[in-house]
Amino acid sequence: MSSWPEPDRMFEEPLRVLRENSVSLDDAGNWPSESLDVLGEAGVLGWVVPREYGGSEYSGAQLVEGYLQLSRACLPTTFVLTQRNAACQRFALSENESLKADLLPQLVGAGRFATVGISHLTTSRQHLSKPTVSVSIEGTQLVLDGMVPWVTGAGQADWVLTGGTCADGAQVLVALPMDAEGITVMPAQDLLALDSSRTASIRLESVSLDTAMLVAGPINEVMQTGGRGGTGSLGTSALALGAASQSLDRLAGEAVDRPELGEILDPLTVERDDVVRDLLAAAGEMAESQLPELTNESLRQRSNSLVLRAAQAYLAASKGAGFTASHAASRAVRESMFFLVWSCPQAVIEANLREFAGMTDGPSC
Repeated sequence: MSSWPEPDRMFEEPLRVLRENSVSLDDAGNWPSESLDVLGEAGVLGWVVPREYGGSEYSGAQLVEGYLQLSRACLPTTFVLTQRNAACQRFALSENESLKADLLPQLVGAGRFATVGISHLTTSRQHLSKPTVSVSIEGTQLVLDGMVPWVTGAGQADWVLTGGTCADGAQVLVALPMDAEGITVMPAQDLLALDSSRTASIRLESVSLDTAMLVAGPINEVMQTGGRGGTGSLGTSALALGAASQSLDRLAGEAVDRPELGEILDPLTVERDDVVRDLLAAAGEMAESQLPELTNESLRQRSNSLVLRAAQAYLAASKGAGFTASHAASRAVRESMFFLVWSCPQAVIEANLREFAGMTDGPSC
């Protein structure tokens, strides 16, 4: 019996719309505005917003289930959603009550968009002698200078959760209003996949903000505050499994007229169900478990491995047609590669590399 969660009947129509819209989202010219509108109408945009601000305040297990369903329907839209949710979750964790009361009710629907620009605070960039983004505090004003890399939907955002480093090494997080003076959104990067996410850098030139926009800090290692999450999180694994499931769905379609593909499809599906079962357990009743197969890193390694192999199996089954740029198999392979670089902990990268090298007996996460 499959461990894949069944969607609520009321959720079937939004998923159908996402599947239809997904076809157009392999194009940098298209932003998933229609899909985000549909998610807003379905209440999805309030999943991570506390009830007191109009949201539904989903549990970790509910959120993982939702990400599984959404990414199986449309990975680009779901990825954009995770960046929006990451900002909302940080806003909700803030001790700045007036900021939360202002922003969070506006982010329950699709009318306003928030995203994150925090990779420079969570990677090796933060160890550079000159911070990527420097912050000076002058009375009630924060002044930011620098370049914020890898901001999904930078040009569509009303606010960006970002931050920088003060002269004494302390860091801050702020809700950056994108209409503030001194902000320039750079041209979006040309990516291997997910171009519709319109991921770009933001240049900050003496951007002055009132401390009312402060989300957290000043404090050392500000990204280590505020509870669980970060690289290797369960939500990222859920998106990989959703993308893998989409490839397996399409492989199943090929198998209808070619039953010999069943010997490939069946073990991949069993593996998918095993990882999904463990993921849901880790997000729910086994959240405090110390079992090695339920760690964030182990689940991410297994999810990465599966999404890569499922996409390549679909490509191989599609033969020459699948190698054309417009074919769904070509897109599936490109999108699967994203999980090798998106919020991928070093231990998972090393495990993936060992698998590529055929070192199956080596250490794993």
